[in-house]
Amino acid sequence: MPSRTAFLLAALALAGCKGYTATRFDAPMKLGGKVVPAETLRAGQSAYMLYCRTCHGEKGDGKGPSAPGLRPPPRDFTLGQFKFAAVPGGTLPHDEDIVRIVRGGLHGTAMLAWDGVPDRNLEAIVQYVKTFSPRWKEEEPGETVVATPDPWKGKEADAVLRGRKLYHGVAQCLSCHPSFASRQEIYDYSKELTGNATTDFRDDMYGSVLKESDYGVKILPPDFTRTDLRSVRDGHRMEDLYRVIASGVGGTAMPTWKGSLPEEDIWALAHYVSSLVEMKDRPEARELLLRYQAADQGWKPPVPKTN
Repeated sequence: MPSRTAFLLAALALAGCKGYTATRFDAPMKLGGKVVPAETLRAGQSAYMLYCRTCHGEKGDGKGPSAPGLRPPPRDFTLGQFKFAAVPGGTLPHDEDIVRIVRGGLHGTAMLAWDGVPDRNLEAIVQYVKTFSPRWKEEEPGETVVATPDPWKGKEADAVLRGRKLYHGVAQCLSCHPSFASRQEIYDYSKELTGNATTDFRDDMYGSVLKESDYGVKILPPDFTRTDLRSVRDGHRMEDLYRVIASGVGGTAMPTWKGSLPEEDIWALAHYVSSLVEMKDRPEARELLLRYQAADQGWKPPVPKTN
């Protein structure tokens, strides 16, 4: 049970929320397919008000006192949408997904790594957060996306090359993210892997494209050589890259690739993106961009050979 001090601090937080009436939890609730005791929800409410209210708001709508100054805005839990879970994009996360995000934080956001929240408090907070959206009363979490063993161990260079071809020639990652290859290379990769050579390129193919999302804001997909990836943790890069690629990013244009691509190709993409991350903030990334742009000057699709 939470300590008397924690309850006192939470009570003070509640008292400071002008016009806020706390929900009373006098009976267990079925959330995400499992029954949660009322005492757990009460404890979660107290801990949430202590640790989470400032950004996410007392109603869980992402409109806490600090929210107006935060970009990207805090998650609105009333939507029942989560980005970085190990489940197919758009489905509800498992408890361990939320715990991972809280413990690891999200790079480039105000969501810091909350190592200091006691496990019992965090477990209760996870259950309480579910009360903000009706989805948790009606649905269960999605099927867990489990990583298969990496088939490219010891063949990382081959994986990077395969991933580069897939990124530009099959998965069309460059429709949202920057391209990291010249027009001629993309033409060749798409022809090799699909039989249909790409000749339609967007004007700014070396930059990201703002995309609509289910969160009420447009999202700029990351440039892997410049941006800290939101949910990729230090020491867990390959594991996390596989998860994001395989699961997709819920509520955004990033699709679920698990089941659409062979496992070895998902891992190859993870290796390739990891190689781009390695170039972050290094001169090499800028040099490659200039090389691609120079190669594109005056480029035209090759004329098909005739007999």
